[in-house]
Amino acid sequence: MKIQEVLEKKVIEAIGNIYDVNLPTVEFQPTRKDFEGDVTVVVFPMLRHVKGNPVQIGEQVGTYLKKELEMITDFNVVKGFLNLVFSDAYYLDFFNTILGNSSYGLVPPSDDAVLVEYSSPNTNKPLHLGHIRNNLLGYSVAEILKASGKKVYKTQIINDRGIHICKSMLAWQRFGNGETPESTGLKGDKLVGNYYVAFDKAYKDEVAAMVKEGVDKKIAEKEAPILLAAQQMLLKWEAGDEEVVTLWKKMNGWVYEGFDITYKNLGVDFDSYLYESDTYLLGKDVVADGLQRGVFYKKEDGSVWIDLTEDGLDEKIVLRSDGTAVYMTQDIGTAIQRVKNHPDINGMVYTVGNEQDYHFKVLFLILKKLGFSWADKLYHLSYGMVDLPSGKMKSREGTVVDADDLMEEMTQTAKAISEDLGKLEGYSDEEKQSLYKMIGLGALKYYILKVDPKKRILFDPEESVDFQGNTGPFIQYTYARIQSILRKAKDTGVQWQSQVNIGELHSKEKELIKQLQIFPDTVQLAAENYSPAVIANYTYDLVREFNSLYQQVSILGETDEQKKVLRVQLSQKVGEVIQTALRLLGISVPERM
Repeated sequence: MKIQEVLEKKVIEAIGNIYDVNLPTVEFQPTRKDFEGDVTVVVFPMLRHVKGNPVQIGEQVGTYLKKELEMITDFNVVKGFLNLVFSDAYYLDFFNTILGNSSYGLVPPSDDAVLVEYSSPNTNKPLHLGHIRNNLLGYSVAEILKASGKKVYKTQIINDRGIHICKSMLAWQRFGNGETPESTGLKGDKLVGNYYVAFDKAYKDEVAAMVKEGVDKKIAEKEAPILLAAQQMLLKWEAGDEEVVTLWKKMNGWVYEGFDITYKNLGVDFDSYLYESDTYLLGKDVVADGLQRGVFYKKEDGSVWIDLTEDGLDEKIVLRSDGTAVYMTQDIGTAIQRVKNHPDINGMVYTVGNEQDYHFKVLFLILKKLGFSWADKLYHLSYGMVDLPSGKMKSREGTVVDADDLMEEMTQTAKAISEDLGKLEGYSDEEKQSLYKMIGLGALKYYILKVDPKKRILFDPEESVDFQGNTGPFIQYTYARIQSILRKAKDTGVQWQSQVNIGELHSKEKELIKQLQIFPDTVQLAAENYSPAVIANYTYDLVREFNSLYQQVSILGETDEQKKVLRVQLSQKVGEVIQTALRLLGISVPERM
């Protein structure tokens, strides 16, 4: 039984014995740093059930708990807060229970399965900074859900059809002279992205020429010859034209090869893929069924709608008057298809930017109204934009911050800062390069994931690679410091023990064990909130506590052998938890740094 459950049971028992009142719940919180104590019982909510002075109630409950529970050595009451002090023996007993548990904080997977969708790019351009936040969030949330005990499927749906794809295809046909990734040395996604930019330039030039000849700008924008040609190409693709489909497959193939390289470098993976070219007709049969059941209604022009005004939303079209689907129709069908593909899932997480908040409110509500039981367990992992100091990005104008370029820049920034610090004596060039990449990527991932997903981020590459403060490199450096301590401990003959026993804990040892103790609950909290930021900021707090201990007490210089063993093994456990926590964020740790 968890300590909080034990305490709750005893507090309820105390109130029952002293006041003859059945208290329904007990509120706890961590004791404030400026008061002595480990856990605080909040007395004020009890006043709804118990008549009396909160200080007096706190004193009586504290006396009862101290008498009944051996772990409580003292207590103090500040206004309506009962601060409980736990014994050193309690913390040592706890530490000994986790000593040999290398998977501490993680729950084995159950049959409770969830599908997490992330990335979901278009095939007309490379991945950019916005995709990086999407991928890092989706991957990390999937790993956190897995750590919390769920079975997880990672997936994405690739937007491989539509006018934007045809724009790149048409531009390559007209301006490409048959060039390929092999002939240019470019990654396939970058090559195709260049032609998306080339299309936009040609389109703007045509519009400008038409306006110069006296054509109204709005008409020119709709009737520019290159745009009409792209629209014609889309119609041919939808009709299955062999030449267009062959070109579409070839250029998408280039893009997928490029994406795979980026995903590998970023350290994210997927269990399955869906393609819009396969899913864009899904959902039409569901709409037909929903129409019969009265979930949807038909307007005079033949279009099909759903009225969500009573739910605080508006009316939403699900089928056009010509019978063609809209995005909502496709998303309805795709959700249903995913459950068919994975019959064990009872929840889905969609990692999509906050500009789609309304879309997902509507989608989830429609699925509920259609009667799907799993619709109650759908979650939109909404996130804010990522900005650079230079401003916003625009794909079609070629002003995007390319994901590959950013990762390379992070590696170079890490290299420059590491060389300035001069910490890499004795490293081979290959080891240095590997470390620069680990630090650079760790900095990028941590900087993005430590922020609540819903908040917008201003990303500063140089600030993220700082070796001080709440950064990835600071945490990686602390992990490397711990590994150095462990190596020296082995070299000097420190004997590891399965159980550590000393009489009294230093306050810094106690604080560190308290921080370790909350790791399993932190993993569960991060999973419940779909928030890697919870893990990131916990890890920073753990690292700060360790560095505080490192600065204030001697570890390897301790003359008392039992205290030395405790501190070495405490360091080891902190290192293990840092490694586990960072793995949930997709971040690797260096053995030395």
